[in-house]
Amino acid sequence: MEMKKTDLKNLDQKGLVEYVESLNQPAFRGRQLMAWLYKPGIHEFAQMTDLAKVFREILGDYALISTFADPLVERSGDGCVKFGFRLDDGYMIEAVLIPEVDRNTLCVSSQVGCAMQCSFCLTGTMGFIRNLQPAEIVNQVCAVRDFLLDEPEEQRIGPQEVTNIVFMGMGEPLNNLENLLTSISILTEQKGLDFTGRRITVSTCGIIPKMRLLGENSSVNLAVSLHAVDDATRDMLMPINKKYPLDQLLEACRTYPMPKRRRIMFEYTLLRDINDSDRDARKLAHQLQSIPCKINLLAYNESEDLPYKAPTFERMLAFQEILRKNNYSVFIRTSRGADISAACGQLAGKHN
Repeated sequence: MEMKKTDLKNLDQKGLVEYVESLNQPAFRGRQLMAWLYKPGIHEFAQMTDLAKVFREILGDYALISTFADPLVERSGDGCVKFGFRLDDGYMIEAVLIPEVDRNTLCVSSQVGCAMQCSFCLTGTMGFIRNLQPAEIVNQVCAVRDFLLDEPEEQRIGPQEVTNIVFMGMGEPLNNLENLLTSISILTEQKGLDFTGRRITVSTCGIIPKMRLLGENSSVNLAVSLHAVDDATRDMLMPINKKYPLDQLLEACRTYPMPKRRRIMFEYTLLRDINDSDRDARKLAHQLQSIPCKINLLAYNESEDLPYKAPTFERMLAFQEILRKNNYSVFIRTSRGADISAACGQLAGKHN
């Protein structure tokens, strides 16, 4: 039986040091490895020219460097690009690049499928299949980085690199917390992918015990999917509310440990005649008092597979205006990538 090799991209800097020490190598070799693993075009240990030849041979026997090769790529008419990555076990995950003139935001997945069963989200119809390993998370970023490096300048909308990462793809990130934190460590390690915590946002539907652990163990931004102002509506839209109801969730937000001058981002998808009334807006304004926050409003992305409808734009503006009059920073987020099923709530891994 062939020995299973260790995928080095599953290890953060501390893990790499411990790994090389298990091979009877000095700790600094682990730091050298981190500096090589995330350079574009590095796929073999032979390319790591400042590592001793004997050590490279040892690594070749016991370890590997995983990559996502040949992703399925779909381009939206609005410039978004959806990537389908085939995993070793045959499952498919998706990531979406959202380019703007001054930034490239990459929406990444943290699980295959999702267990949350939010009634307005197509990903929830897949059910939960499994957690992604850290390598499967960071390789989404590496693959899109390489895509941008190879893209002809005349086709680019934004910069040549990924500038922002949002964990808003397939899955509930906090239900894969250990692997999420390892991937964040790799993403923010200077020798790794060198992102700042300010450029990374983790979205959750409200797994209260794990929210605090995220705040205590990382410096990333927190986004909370709210989508309703009363328990009855949120129970219907988001079954997790039955376990962690609104009052408890909002209290967890008030006490969330985060750096000074940071704000929690509340995400609120407007569904026609369900959560988009003036009364809902006024109640939301009252509920979020004393929480440093900003609010993103998003019109529901309609799907023939689900029964909900989007509000009118006038209704969205009225909802926004009530919140603004209560001194909140409120943004109406333009949906991107809907024509290739890449918009929020549309990722469902439907590829041939």
